[in-house]
Amino acid sequence: MYKLIHTDKNTGARAGRLRTNHGIIETPAFMPVATKATVKTITTDELYEMGTEVLISNAFHLLLAPGMEVIHRAGGLHKFMNWKGGIFTDSGGFQMIRKDFPFKINDEGIIYKNLRDGKKYSYTPEICLENQKLLGSDVAMILDDCPVYGSEFKVVQASMERTIKWAAMAKNVEQNHGQLFFAILQGGTFAELRKRCAEELIEMDFDGYGIGGLSIGEPKEIMNDVLKTSVPLVPEDKARYLMGVGSPIEILNAIESGIDIFDSAFPTRNARHQTLMTSKGSIDIARNKFTMDFSPVDENCGCYTCKNYTRAYLHHLFKESELLALRLASIHNLHFIQSIVKGAREAILEDDFSEYRKNAIAGFV
Repeated sequence: MYKLIHTDKNTGARAGRLRTNHGIIETPAFMPVATKATVKTITTDELYEMGTEVLISNAFHLLLAPGMEVIHRAGGLHKFMNWKGGIFTDSGGFQMIRKDFPFKINDEGIIYKNLRDGKKYSYTPEICLENQKLLGSDVAMILDDCPVYGSEFKVVQASMERTIKWAAMAKNVEQNHGQLFFAILQGGTFAELRKRCAEELIEMDFDGYGIGGLSIGEPKEIMNDVLKTSVPLVPEDKARYLMGVGSPIEILNAIESGIDIFDSAFPTRNARHQTLMTSKGSIDIARNKFTMDFSPVDENCGCYTCKNYTRAYLHHLFKESELLALRLASIHNLHFIQSIVKGAREAILEDDFSEYRKNAIAGFV
């Protein structure tokens, strides 16, 4: 369960603790994305070393492969992937907005075609949670209906109402001992829909709440506006999770508004595309100006990559398409984000978050 420890006196930024079956997660917390039970190119030992306390995997992807039976027989997701920290599992509802995914949606759930065997299957809120119980995750996300950005009011309203109905259906599923259930607030960019969704879901009293339907193509200004109106709708004694946000500026802005938990493939995806984050902004390490640059990626970074390798070396690895480039870049970017979030927590506890945020994002604006 979530416990609020301190709120910064000048902002809405919060420091708290989320107690799970696999330990306490100090918040604010950033979750690297382990969609298919792995953070791309990174071992679990490396994740520990950079201060990671919690990951997020995707229950729907794991249902498709390797399947629930394999992971359950392995002793659960933690043992399967050799991870002793916390694990959130996403329901997979977000996958349904992909244009290339064959599915039909109704008030009872989703009918999808498994491209691996060509068969059609039903995926209901109850099945979704029963699968996550088999996985043994610490936090299971309720199945939600995420509308595409730009959808008209009636479409978003129907999506919001379906999300509420699915959450009510999910309440009929008995929780495993200690496993937490988080519902997801939908409503697009419409404040009145967000408000109604929040009121209905909070009445059901879930363990925490995700704010979904953001970071899916909307301008940053709109995302910030939605956050300002959505975050206060979630009670102070419940964890607030902003889904799919992972850039330094977005994270710090969201922390300022009162968000506790984040997940995103942003650090690792950018790393694999040769973009590295530094205290002075992001750099494209493949650019020729780094050919003879023998300094670390970031002079202020204490990650394994910065301690042992230079910009020139990473530049060389990317130019030669070496696999090590992806690993070293991912290690750095993940460590960088974890350091920013850890620093934010320390600043909140000292009532100095505004100054910390200003200094941390200076290189990115």
